[in-house]
Amino acid sequence: MATIDELQNEVIEQFADFDDWMDRYQLLIDLGNDLEPLDEQYKIEQNLIDGCQSRVWLQCDEHDGKLWFTAESDALIVKGIIALLIHVLSGQTPQDILDADLYFIEKIGLSEHLSPTRSNGLLAMVKQIKAYALAYSVNKKSFPQSEEN
Repeated sequence: MATIDELQNEVIEQFADFDDWMDRYQLLIDLGNDLEPLDEQYKIEQNLIDGCQSRVWLQCDEHDGKLWFTAESDALIVKGIIALLIHVLSGQTPQDILDADLYFIEKIGLSEHLSPTRSNGLLAMVKQIKAYALAYSVNKKSFPQSEEN
């Protein structure tokens, strides 16, 4: 499995192929369209991300000490943004997610090309992913599974 930084660098390279922001928006839309649809059972109020102008549902599951995210949005660009975050952060450990410096957002110019409400939504998505990571890391520490204790 690639590290968070390796995945961020992959995204930066992918976006570097496009100089025009219309092409970059199209890439975001394509990434969003490639996102696996979220199962209807997860489109519930508690999975909605606060702070997003459009509706974004984020589901987090833990398998073998790693967090896996699935998401859905009713807005094309936003769906592409959450697809990028999932690409970079899904399948990582809670601690790696908590420690991650998500520099790719700045490097691809995303933060400066989003409206203020979309930027707030992006921050809310990152905050929610890190909140899941924190909850799983605290939960894991509360219930040690090793026999050392």
